[in-house]
Amino acid sequence: MAFDITPYINVSPAEVRAKIRKGEIDFPTAGMCRGYAQANLVILPPDYAADFKEFAQRNPFPCPILEIIEGTPKTHTMGEDGDITTDIPRYRIYRDGVFTDELTDVSDYWKDGYVGFLIGCSFSFEEALIAAGVEVRHITQGCNVPMYKTNIATVQAGPFFGPMVCSMRPMTPENAQIAKAITEKMPNVHGAPVHMGDPAEIGIADVMKPDYGDAVEIHPGEIPVFWPCGVTPQAAVENAKPPIVITHAPGHMFITDVKNAELNDYLEAQKQK
Repeated sequence: MAFDITPYINVSPAEVRAKIRKGEIDFPTAGMCRGYAQANLVILPPDYAADFKEFAQRNPFPCPILEIIEGTPKTHTMGEDGDITTDIPRYRIYRDGVFTDELTDVSDYWKDGYVGFLIGCSFSFEEALIAAGVEVRHITQGCNVPMYKTNIATVQAGPFFGPMVCSMRPMTPENAQIAKAITEKMPNVHGAPVHMGDPAEIGIADVMKPDYGDAVEIHPGEIPVFWPCGVTPQAAVENAKPPIVITHAPGHMFITDVKNAELNDYLEAQKQK
């Protein structure tokens, strides 16, 4: 499905979050709010939150934690007056590990004791790739990024385990090396690629049939380049089978108030506190 992010490229995160809250935006957020970091979401009942936090800490590249939200669904460090139940264009509900609903507002589902996790997103490094002259195909084509379940295993924590999900961007081998050099310096938004080249080597049978998102064109002379993806928790949720989990729909992110260029230093400073 094609969509147009052009009106939202140079708009502030607070303005875009307000439009999402009103239901004016219900499509993927890649390329919106130029300069600002985006985040994946997982909301869990209290009995599962500690194990999920441990899972994220054991798998920091697919699941880098940006903020943990407790008490109310309001964000603080990642977005002043943001709300993780209304400010994402589309959400997914999983019941006992099974995806059951896709909604644009989940405020009625939030309960006392629930814990939300905002997780770093590869959309945050795409700005740096484009600035370096590396084309990002799903943005060019106006569609969602392709994402795949791989044969790369995550490290289990409690009931949470499963395959690493990877996002893919096709590039020339030269641009792939440029992208690697840029993204390995950005560990809080998935870091360097985990694989370049033959998709079969990481268990992907058909690169034109992603598990999430949309297929994109791969031009002659290009190779697929795979990064750890924040949809990985959704695969782990299918195995952990909590009674209910709320996530973002793949490609539909929470846009933060923190700039991509400042994210790593910001998070390091938060850790020191």
